[in-house]
Amino acid sequence: MTSQSQSHKAYLDMELLRFTTAGSVDDGKSTLIGRLLFDSKSIFEDQMEHVRQSSERKGLTHTDLALLTDGLKDEREQGITIDVAYRYFATPKRKFIIADTPGHIQYTRNMVTGASTANVALILIDARKGVIEQTCRHSIIASLLQIPHVIVCVNKMDLVDYDENVFEKIKDDFEAFAAKLDVKDVRFIPISALNGDNVVNRSEKMGWYGGSTLLYTLENIHIGSDHNHIDCRFPVQTVIRPKNDEYHDYRGYAGRIVGGIFKPGDDIVVLPSGFTSKIKSIDTFDGPVAEAFAPMSVSMTLEDEIDIGRGDMIVRSNNQPKSTQDIEIMMCWLHSKSPKPRGKYLLRHTSIEMKAMIQEVRYKLDINTLHRNEQDLEIMMNDICRVSLRTTKPVLADSYRKNRSTGSVILVDEATNETVAAGMII
Repeated sequence: MTSQSQSHKAYLDMELLRFTTAGSVDDGKSTLIGRLLFDSKSIFEDQMEHVRQSSERKGLTHTDLALLTDGLKDEREQGITIDVAYRYFATPKRKFIIADTPGHIQYTRNMVTGASTANVALILIDARKGVIEQTCRHSIIASLLQIPHVIVCVNKMDLVDYDENVFEKIKDDFEAFAAKLDVKDVRFIPISALNGDNVVNRSEKMGWYGGSTLLYTLENIHIGSDHNHIDCRFPVQTVIRPKNDEYHDYRGYAGRIVGGIFKPGDDIVVLPSGFTSKIKSIDTFDGPVAEAFAPMSVSMTLEDEIDIGRGDMIVRSNNQPKSTQDIEIMMCWLHSKSPKPRGKYLLRHTSIEMKAMIQEVRYKLDINTLHRNEQDLEIMMNDICRVSLRTTKPVLADSYRKNRSTGSVILVDEATNETVAAGMII
């Protein structure tokens, strides 16, 4: 193997961290992402030159790094709907995908979209304003979506003279609020995105801060245990039958493992049929493996010939998801039109699709206070509410708290094929 192909393979094997950014308008999200990209040398020179020229045209004395991520503003002004901007960069330690979501109240759905697959939520707080309503809203969404790690970036420390007391007060205020939420790992970093303090390089102006920089934290935060490695779940996406001379009898079941650890020789059960067998082999793009776990994409062969198709799930005999046609979900409504009473939709869950009906709205959640509103049950866009659904086929469901893949569903309008809601199974 040449050194070039070795380095390419090493790049492909690098761990991928997804993080979402959340903050109020003008908290400096775009500047922070621009600073991360610039200081980690993840920007092409022509991009940088374009930003320099734009900054000069605006009459700025400094290069406005926010312009690196604000290329979508023109499209917004033209009335094109922009949901979430995804940006990619890599350092020698990790690959990153940033979901840059709008900060306005009316874009709650965009944050839900960007945060649903994130390992880390970056919540920006303006050091001059402290913890505000938007901070609480974004933290509640991060908690609802079970994002495992939250990094609170107290930005614009340069505008409060890098005062330790300001940082400590914001930290205390946020911790007092977060005590009500289900957030396991919260870290606080004082930064100035504009000047680069504690983003990629350590700040000389905040000697009182003994923690890590933002990039160091993102590179080293442990995400291996973010996946559920206890409950074995393998939704089948397709059946592989090469039918050529070399693999004449090969019948592999391909998909992505969303929970647990599978090994050849394991006793398994196929749902919903209930047929049992043993795993014969587990194959990957790079060849057979002795064990496989989330989020690996694999093809499994079994000792017995069983009728298995897309939408079936391979699990362990002694640990099975709940099979039910009645599910309770926390739902974020994504569409401008309210759902029809007892409205019928397509429900997508792992690799299966079925019809479903909204039976009842239990309550709406006030996203600022966590108060349950059981009086006003009309669902508008961006509302988060608890509803009961009835499906035409059994759903092989875990609670979202247990597994973010088998615990989530989306609802699709059959007529327009638009995604109208995202839901977390309770």
